[in-house]
Amino acid sequence: MPESTPHITHGWKGWDDYAAFYDWENAQTMGRRDVRFWEHLARRVGGRVLELGCGTGRITLPLARTGARVVGIDRSASMLARGQARLRRARVPGLPSLVRGDITALPFPSASFDMVAAPYGILQSLLDDTVLDATLASVARVLKPGGTFGIDLVSDLPAWSEYEGRTKLQGTRGTGRNLVRITLIESVRQNRRRGITTFDQEFVERRGRDTRRHRFTLSFRTVSVEDMAARLNRSGFRVNAVLGDYHGGPWDERAEVWIVLGARG
Repeated sequence: MPESTPHITHGWKGWDDYAAFYDWENAQTMGRRDVRFWEHLARRVGGRVLELGCGTGRITLPLARTGARVVGIDRSASMLARGQARLRRARVPGLPSLVRGDITALPFPSASFDMVAAPYGILQSLLDDTVLDATLASVARVLKPGGTFGIDLVSDLPAWSEYEGRTKLQGTRGTGRNLVRITLIESVRQNRRRGITTFDQEFVERRGRDTRRHRFTLSFRTVSVEDMAARLNRSGFRVNAVLGDYHGGPWDERAEVWIVLGARG
């Protein structure tokens, strides 16, 4: 298949459309597998926490429940609206602040956070080296000296097989008259030269005789642990640990996830 992925620097353009289905899909795939890891890290570090790409608040709310003072940032208004609704329903003390903004130029004072979290491959939606390096530099600026930077990478995306029009998930949402049957139909394209994996997603909603289709595209790239460690060092961080799962297990290239923990020098 030809490498047709456009030369773009951000993989965020489909996220506004994805917002309506993000929690539904993740409940069936990711679930809460990573939540305890971020909770434990926030408790260990203490203080003020910034979450990059906070989206619908899947990680933000558990972080706030640890007692951390949490700020979440995301550029998707649709994601943030759902995150705000989730936080209002939860009524946690010290309600987190959700900010619409660009993680490549964080709109916060210097040295204002004790920890920055980058969960679930958010940095891999930055498809250009310059943009990624700008984000790391921005994180270094807002972290306090010695502050913790946690990065969760989706492992080796270019090794994923390409496929076209595959039914990936089926399920329901709502109950009674509000019951909606949902099918996710997905295609995967690879640009192996640039290390970019593109997901063309179609969510089909069926309510009685009514059918609605929602199509959008999300792109990510693989950033190796070695490459990320080198970039962190250049941005003023020291790498303290590299993990291969959410329980602190050792890392290798075949690990389930790639987690890098750094500290601002």
